[in-house]
Amino acid sequence: MFDLGWSEIAVIVVVAVVVIGPKDLPAAVRGVAQQIARLRRWAAEARGTLDEVVREAKLDEVRNQINEIRNFDLRGEMERAVDPTGDLRKTFEDDPLRDIATPAWTPPPPPKTAADIPDAPAFVPPQTLAPPPPVAPPPPPPPVPSFLPPSTPAPPGLAGAPPPAAAPEPAPPAQTRT
Repeated sequence: MFDLGWSEIAVIVVVAVVVIGPKDLPAAVRGVAQQIARLRRWAAEARGTLDEVVREAKLDEVRNQINEIRNFDLRGEMERAVDPTGDLRKTFEDDPLRDIATPAWTPPPPPKTAADIPDAPAFVPPQTLAPPPPVAPPPPPPPVPSFLPPSTPAPPGLAGAPPPAAAPEPAPPAQTRT
């Protein structure tokens, strides 16, 4: 707190000896020490009181926040955010068919006799049909021999077989210099 070096302390001691005197100096030092102790106790009490007030204020603040969280109405907040005027709620609560005496569409009556039932249905669900017959796999390619004598031509498509003969390309027209 106070930045006192040895030289400042020596000056204070010399001034105290000169002003107070060597006889009364111990009593004066004792009185100053008691006053400093009293000031420290008062500061500690004040600090404790202030800390308690701060703790109580923070606890009250925390209690208020907890009560706000407990009393929070999520459903009400969501309704106010999504539908502030209440029009959407009215739309879902009102029955639009309440004012209509008869429905606009009535289903046809079901057939009552066997003559009224058609021979073939218009739609047959796929799971009621028989599965299609299995498809035969294609025949395997003929086996390629591991050795061909030199006099036998190689089958087409075999590695090392000569490519099929292609049509000869027409010769380009002769160019003349002028």
